[in-house]
Amino acid sequence: MIEHARFKNWPVIASAAAIAAALGFGAARMLPAKIQAAATPPSAPVAPQPAAAGRSDAVEVNIPADYLTAARIAVEPVSTGGLQAEILSAGTVVAPPNSEAAIFARASGSITRIHRQLGDTVRAGEALAQVESLEAATMAAERNVANAKVDLARKTFVRENSLFSQGVTARQEMEAAQSALAVALAEAQRASSVATAAHVSANGKSVSVVSPIAGRITAQTATMGGYVQPQTELFRVAGAARLQVEAALPAADIGRVAIGDRATIIAASGSPVPATVRSVTPTVSGSTRSATVVLIPVSAAGQLISGEGVQARLHVKNGGAGMVVPEDAVQNVDGHDVLFVRTKDGFRVQPVLVGTRSGGVAQIVSGVSAGELVATRNAFLVKADMIKSAKDE
Repeated sequence: MIEHARFKNWPVIASAAAIAAALGFGAARMLPAKIQAAATPPSAPVAPQPAAAGRSDAVEVNIPADYLTAARIAVEPVSTGGLQAEILSAGTVVAPPNSEAAIFARASGSITRIHRQLGDTVRAGEALAQVESLEAATMAAERNVANAKVDLARKTFVRENSLFSQGVTARQEMEAAQSALAVALAEAQRASSVATAAHVSANGKSVSVVSPIAGRITAQTATMGGYVQPQTELFRVAGAARLQVEAALPAADIGRVAIGDRATIIAASGSPVPATVRSVTPTVSGSTRSATVVLIPVSAAGQLISGEGVQARLHVKNGGAGMVVPEDAVQNVDGHDVLFVRTKDGFRVQPVLVGTRSGGVAQIVSGVSAGELVATRNAFLVKADMIKSAKDE
């Protein structure tokens, strides 16, 4: 009886199955391609293929150039070489030794006048402040006493020389007067040099705080009425010379870096600045256990600021073949590794095949070509904007 009812209702069951299959097929066609890709069984991975520039189905994210600067998104070319072709390091932007001056007080006393302030442009030899000091009065008095002794010694020598010429006095007295004049001149020169080095004012009451170079004031601790001791730093002036970067280098990598090697400096703004290796210290410091490599930017164009922390990438010559990018550039979208390739209006999502990752660098097997511009630092912000744009649609 049960078997008879089952065969009697098979047309209804078949119709329901056909409708369900049709609905499933239509729903499958409506699923986005990326969801279907995510549903692919992991046992059969498909290697990503490079997307052609002219493909109409390539996903693009429109991002204005102003946003790149504001978000500090760095754009760099894909480099050639293996994983050993780059050394990542943290560095600090500093001024060359001859282009920055720390200006100290030359005598103890109270600051009575400040001529220049933080951010002002100054000339070499220009007075930045005045310090009223008892030491200034002492140095001025010693200079005046020494000059007075020179005048007296000179008059004595002239008189004794005249008397000796007339045969009135002996030669010894003339020579003694000549020696006293020489001693007085030496003492006057010493006193004058001390007063000049301290920049003692003409009235002898204060010393001037003078900038030895031309540039801009980058630091100031001088305050009106403040009491300062000798060798107290009051100002710091940075010249217009090109800045340099001092980066830490592990001891194991000292032999891999040579003078003249290429490097890339990633500024705080995210912009890459090409540079070259100027020097490498042959020893390591006791505290950090690392050497110091000095990088000279090829053309900073105002992108580097003295004192800021940057990232340095050293491109060594014995790195092998292949393509590499910073590991931050590789993002995961729907289970696939991608790079964001720079376009005219933003970025194109480019699937890539990633090889080994090591030391903050990722090896790219396929998907892009060497020299293509890709988002590196803060590339995750491009991914976030892409996801947001997809949700808005």
